[in-house]
Amino acid sequence: MSDGSELLNGRRVLVVEDEYFIADDMRRVFEENGAQVIGPVGTIDDALAMIEETPRIDGAVLDINLREVMVFPVADALRARGVPFVFATGYEENAVPNRLRDAIHCEKPIEPARLAEALFGQPVAC
Repeated sequence: MSDGSELLNGRRVLVVEDEYFIADDMRRVFEENGAQVIGPVGTIDDALAMIEETPRIDGAVLDINLREVMVFPVADALRARGVPFVFATGYEENAVPNRLRDAIHCEKPIEPARLAEALFGQPVAC
């Protein structure tokens, strides 16, 4: 596994995560490896607004539970735009609706480099 730098360089990545320290760590590592982070945002409404307002999103990392609200409308909006995403969550895969089960599911804790690999490299099991 690489450090993610060659995969992230020049990419615009939306981070949807409501835990400050996790979001900040992802942002820092992604930016250190050349990505431009969109967000991080911690609510469904903020994420949907970012998707609507941002012309180019190359990929996204989504926590499933944002303050007791499930992120699936965000996943649907990304899928409608053809944007790849990864669920990075403490929830098991069976919490994901059938329509989204083909998305990569990474259980926390997960290294940001592993998320980069899942998004932009060869699909990996997290």
